[in-house]
Amino acid sequence: MSETTNSFTVTIGDDKAQQKPKAAVPEPASIKRTWSNGSQSIDYEATAECLQLNQDDGTLIGHMFALSYVTDEEDKTDRPVTFLWNGGPGGSSFMVNVGGMGPRHVPIDKQQQLPCPTQPEDNPWTMLPFTDMVFLDAMGTGYSKIADGYDPKKVWGVDGDADAFARGIAAWLSAHQRWNAPLYLYGESYGTMRNSVLMRVLGERGIGVTGVVEQSTILDYAPTLAGNDLYYMGMTPVYAATANYFGKAGKGVDQFEWFDRAWKFVDEVMGAALIRSDSLSADEEMKVAEQMSELIGLPAEFIQQKHLRIEFDTFRKTIMADEGLFTGRYDMRFTEPAYMDVQGDNEFFAGEDPSGDAIMTPDTSAWMMLVQETGFKGSPNYVGLSFKVNADWNWTHQAPGTMGSPVCPNTAYDMGTALRRNPHCRVLFFGGIHDAATPYWNVKHSVSKMFLPESITSHIEYHVHENGHMAYEDQPTLEKMVGELQAFYEKRHLG
Repeated sequence: MSETTNSFTVTIGDDKAQQKPKAAVPEPASIKRTWSNGSQSIDYEATAECLQLNQDDGTLIGHMFALSYVTDEEDKTDRPVTFLWNGGPGGSSFMVNVGGMGPRHVPIDKQQQLPCPTQPEDNPWTMLPFTDMVFLDAMGTGYSKIADGYDPKKVWGVDGDADAFARGIAAWLSAHQRWNAPLYLYGESYGTMRNSVLMRVLGERGIGVTGVVEQSTILDYAPTLAGNDLYYMGMTPVYAATANYFGKAGKGVDQFEWFDRAWKFVDEVMGAALIRSDSLSADEEMKVAEQMSELIGLPAEFIQQKHLRIEFDTFRKTIMADEGLFTGRYDMRFTEPAYMDVQGDNEFFAGEDPSGDAIMTPDTSAWMMLVQETGFKGSPNYVGLSFKVNADWNWTHQAPGTMGSPVCPNTAYDMGTALRRNPHCRVLFFGGIHDAATPYWNVKHSVSKMFLPESITSHIEYHVHENGHMAYEDQPTLEKMVGELQAFYEKRHLG
């Protein structure tokens, strides 16, 4: 359920250049721009800079890269500032920027591979009309560099990462004189887990959070463990939505209605069947398999052979096999030609994702151009997704009020703690019915089993769309999201 961890770098230069001594920290660079959607225009400044991070004793941690978009409004008393990032862990922030929320983006072409190069244009669905934005790269990704001699394991982990981002946010607020502004966090995938810890940590350090946007959420990593029944339960509505999209199940039924039917099946039938496991008789198991078959488009006999537990790679290899295709992970509507058996290595296939292939290279190339336009003299090596950061990640995390530090974190309790301490904070969850990386069913389950009081749940809202993991791969979703986001930000005036 975490994002694909393949390393993705853009490198310009030869081996000699890479052997030269490391350059000094680049100076901040800015460019003035005007955004327009045809009916509204906003003047803003794009600034690329490296924020210095220090421990409390002054020890240099490194420099966190920030690309910010700040309007020219003179009175910013009530102007929100939103800090945004992707996930991984090991992902930089470029995709949620040039792909989705920034003032300029790469145009979307439905569920198809984008050409490269592609020219970024003013983004009609940017958040700029109602918030300034600061895109931060996690340490060791993008342009964020860890200081020589500083142990990267101190920031490559659930708690160290949140600590680094808290320091990065404080550094930006000080440098840009925006303390006491309405402050929002926007995270995607692992970035939503980061938000859960960070909103608590910021509060403990006197930095109030007004709102949190969770896109494609994962709060509890237990369902990612092999054989965990919560995983199969969360994936089943996604399988159903995908089967419906490709005409393999529920023909003529609205995709959201079909998704909801599968959700109800999971809650009322499948969960009980998985708990019973081999105490189910063969006849009972077949009856459940037949219901599941109708929903997800695979044969009942095949489902029974798997004892109702369909692995993700099994499904995406099988559902479109007749057409010689396999499906995506971030967004299961994307497809590519199936591999021959000679390339049937499971680890290789698990990292293959048509929906990632469709946008990564065009988005990176366009993002590099936008940074270059500011005049920022960064390294030619930009790490969009770092396998090393992901592989070295420390998953140990002790949730507030619990005993021990498991290596399978559940940060829903961090979010619950932060919301109890800050009853004015609001949370918005975005989910996609074709998201196989962070299934929407699981986040609803994670939040519901905290049994939060109505005074807190009344400040939490959920929106589910047709998109997959990355909303910026789906234009209809972006069109809906911008209105929902603006309404969410306006609710800060309600208290």
